[in-house]
Amino acid sequence: MRNLFRRLDGWLFALLLVLATAAIGYLSTRYAHQADWTANGRTSLSAESRAVLARFDGPVEIVSYANPQGNLRQTVAGFLQRYQAVKSDLTLRFVDPQLDPAKMRELGITVDGALILHYRDREQRLDELSERSLTNALERLLRGSDRIVAFVTGDGERRADGQANADLGTFITQLEARGMRAVPLNFAQVGAVPEHTDLVVLASPTLALPPGAVQALVAYVQNGGNLLWLSEPSNDDLGLDPLAAALGVRVLPGVLVDGSGAALGLHDPRLIALGSYPPQAITRGFTLTTLFPQASALAQLAQGDWAAKPFLRSGAQSWTEFQPIDNSKPSDIRYDADAGELKGPLDFGFALSRLSPSPDKSEQRAVVIGDGDFLSNTFLGNGGNRALGERVFDWLLGDDKLVQLPPRGAPDRLLEISQAGLNALSLGFLVVLPLLLLLSGGLIAWRRRRR
Repeated sequence: MRNLFRRLDGWLFALLLVLATAAIGYLSTRYAHQADWTANGRTSLSAESRAVLARFDGPVEIVSYANPQGNLRQTVAGFLQRYQAVKSDLTLRFVDPQLDPAKMRELGITVDGALILHYRDREQRLDELSERSLTNALERLLRGSDRIVAFVTGDGERRADGQANADLGTFITQLEARGMRAVPLNFAQVGAVPEHTDLVVLASPTLALPPGAVQALVAYVQNGGNLLWLSEPSNDDLGLDPLAAALGVRVLPGVLVDGSGAALGLHDPRLIALGSYPPQAITRGFTLTTLFPQASALAQLAQGDWAAKPFLRSGAQSWTEFQPIDNSKPSDIRYDADAGELKGPLDFGFALSRLSPSPDKSEQRAVVIGDGDFLSNTFLGNGGNRALGERVFDWLLGDDKLVQLPPRGAPDRLLEISQAGLNALSLGFLVVLPLLLLLSGGLIAWRRRRR
């Protein structure tokens, strides 16, 4: 009898286990739960994508032109579920492209599964299914149309499409994916800034601009145009004084150096690292560290009708150094007040705004920064350089909804470890761990032999 009860207990336990497994399987088809323990939730929708969705104040419709055969529709629907979980009025509709080939040719649909995003009277087309591409398309949808950004060329400026170390090609490629279109502006070919230009960029010229080019830039500013001027140390004799006067700023002589950089591991005193910023719309909520290789200090002239706010400021141990610095040997520079050097903190980035002289615009904006290297191909990947540059462009273009988007990426992409820590890890994995495995195996074998 006792053996019978034991058998019944075993069968009852097996039956309950099967029923519990079946119940869990049934509930899993009715309810879903996901947990993401990665930094910044990288396996779920990123913080930037969620912030972009929060900027929409109306429904968004996505139409997918995917064939019903195969699993492509299920893949698209599953991918967009993460977006729909954040924005409930984002809807997805499928269209079979084989039913109306003429309409597909009219829409330019050439990829199976292509998406067209609709928001109010705007639309964006997307041929690649990834979070980065879809979020960029949503940003372009918010802008409404591509913004024309003209880069002054012909006087040794940084090239917007260049791949050299000093050029801006990498950064501009990323901007174009977010709804900006870079075009060259050579005043040897045109006498004025073309109409419908949203922003003009003067990126670190190395040669003196012709008087006609300077006058064209001054006229553009006086007529209400938005401008980004990236200056450089020792480039204060390029005939740009009329432009500086029109903006009410002045580029101070010398190069900014910071005596506190050695504590951060910066061996070149001209490298300015910032972790805090004066309050301004561009830097509001911005906490990433940025690196500026060679910057010139700026000063505000007469107040005029511009509202000038600094948003980049060096530390208290900085000053404007007049003596040349040789990279091949240690620097022995010292602050020299008698030579006219200025002690920090010193501003090297100004955001200017005023009531626009143009009747078509409400506000005119300009930004002057005493360094252009921080956006170059060489230094763009340092800290928050790219994120700060995106904020500057968004603010200048009037896309205030996009200025304070959280930066892309995760804080745990890089492992920072000292040499001693690396040696300890190597010793642990290569020596200590194998020895522990050998000892545990030997102990287990010895205990078995004694039985």
